[in-house]
Amino acid sequence: MASLARAAGVAASTVSRALRNDPRISPDVRDRIVALAQEVGYTPNILARSLVGGSSGLIGLVLGPVDNPFYAELMQRAVTQAAARGWRLLLVHAGPGPIEQATADALLQYRVDGCLITSAELSSRAARICRDNQVPLVMVNRVAWEHGSAVSCDNDAAGALLADLLIEAGHRRLAVVSGNPTTSTSIERADGFIRRVRAAGLPEPLRFGGVNSHAKGFEAGQVIAALPAPDRPDAVLGVSDLIAMGIMDALREAGIAVPGEISVVGIDGVAAARRPPYRMTTVAQPLEDMMERALDLLNARMNGVHRADEVVTLRGDLVIGQSARLPARLTAG
Repeated sequence: MASLARAAGVAASTVSRALRNDPRISPDVRDRIVALAQEVGYTPNILARSLVGGSSGLIGLVLGPVDNPFYAELMQRAVTQAAARGWRLLLVHAGPGPIEQATADALLQYRVDGCLITSAELSSRAARICRDNQVPLVMVNRVAWEHGSAVSCDNDAAGALLADLLIEAGHRRLAVVSGNPTTSTSIERADGFIRRVRAAGLPEPLRFGGVNSHAKGFEAGQVIAALPAPDRPDAVLGVSDLIAMGIMDALREAGIAVPGEISVVGIDGVAAARRPPYRMTTVAQPLEDMMERALDLLNARMNGVHRADEVVTLRGDLVIGQSARLPARLTAG
């Protein structure tokens, strides 16, 4: 900035104000400084600006494992919507496990103005880091256990809806393959499903799981396929589309027809699950709306006014595919 100021014959503070479109700088001076900046390829240093003005324009985005297509779709929407607000996203984590010290350090080192967190096993530690350092926090696709606001799909309702449809279609032996046992998303989806099965007076669903991955779904599908035919479930919920795709792959490899012999449903609505060879019946999360609400909550908290934590829950959309036998009223015509 100093060299740009010398070229323009003004103070560095004037250059800084001109590049921020400060109304105190005359249009002629501002235009001359902008033209010089473009000529030399100058771009303002965000971190340096944060030291002066206290705002970096950076939003931390903590993602889950990149091999899950859900997170790729969520990231795409986050990038697009943040850019429309003039914010830049800083990807500070992409992994399947608990939040690491390196991630915590990045949240503070880069002086993020706020943080969006979606990763699975992180709620308590991430919330404490943000709280202790006055970094506004919003969870997306999960609920904060201790601190921070959150935006999520109505996961309990999604699980309940799929159970009701499967039961109405005549399924009587059901199973659920869960993801990470400590995450709100997995817990709520499985709970909603199991509650409706119990309410219908059917046998307790078989339960599998432990990790939200295609491999874990495939493993559960292999176990189901190896059961004697009378003991096999006739319908299975994978609490994520990724898990459900693994279940379908294992069943088909074992020669079991989906949905002829076993129906399989998922939750998330990722594009990969809607395409061949899956064409999955699933409940799609309203990602566009979820991200918009999350950024609204974050923006309100970044403005310096104290606000109580909020939990916003949005209803998912049923996507009718070909992976499950459904009530005739949904498939007729």
